[in-house]
Amino acid sequence: MADKLKIPGGPLANRPLHFFWMVDCSSSMAGDRIGAVNHAIQECIEPMREEAAGNPNAQLYIHTLKFASGASWVTAEPVPIEEFAWEDVEANGITDMGKAFELLAGQLSMPPMPDRALPPVIVLLTDGYPTDDWKRPLEKLLKMPWGKKAVKVAIAIGKDAERSVLEAFTGNPEAVLDAGNPEVLTHFIKWASTVASAVSNPTSNPMEVGDVQETEQSSQETQEPRMLDGNITLPDLDDVNAEDVW
Repeated sequence: MADKLKIPGGPLANRPLHFFWMVDCSSSMAGDRIGAVNHAIQECIEPMREEAAGNPNAQLYIHTLKFASGASWVTAEPVPIEEFAWEDVEANGITDMGKAFELLAGQLSMPPMPDRALPPVIVLLTDGYPTDDWKRPLEKLLKMPWGKKAVKVAIAIGKDAERSVLEAFTGNPEAVLDAGNPEVLTHFIKWASTVASAVSNPTSNPMEVGDVQETEQSSQETQEPRMLDGNITLPDLDDVNAEDVW
């Protein structure tokens, strides 16, 4: 049974909310893929700042982790959204996703993570299969308190992305989004940037991490939006060209 996680704090609470971008920078991401990632995240910054400015319940911090031949933090320390600036990443190398999970686990330990933070949000973007040992680092990550309670989303870029790995990461196939072209990828990245606002919303219902409230079938029958983790609406592609080119 998934852990019940109530959003902490009342109307006057101000708790840290850590948002992680995990970006695959392997050679297969070169060209349109890494270009779309850089452009979309750049466009997300100002809307995220505006949302954070209107929310007294949380202080939003951004982390950026890239992985290819090895993994490293683009931002060595968490950066308040008010001060955050995206640094374009380049694609070159293999896909050491396991090393990225190891670095992420280090950041989700207590410390440096405080025990009174809001659930962290982790967005993983990748187009392939890990080239290193990813299972043991991921198992360690998911056993950690904040690893369990984090809201995890994966964006699978192109047809070669290994969904089984991404589903193991999210714990939920609904939280793996398939992007087959730059327009869809941009759409999903912009949606992912709004998840922090939903997590920090004090009026939201208790969150059940790793559980989907509406199945795709029931959503189609009732015409209601699909939901992820209580109050987070999954994105649709009604106004987006979803034709696969990757």
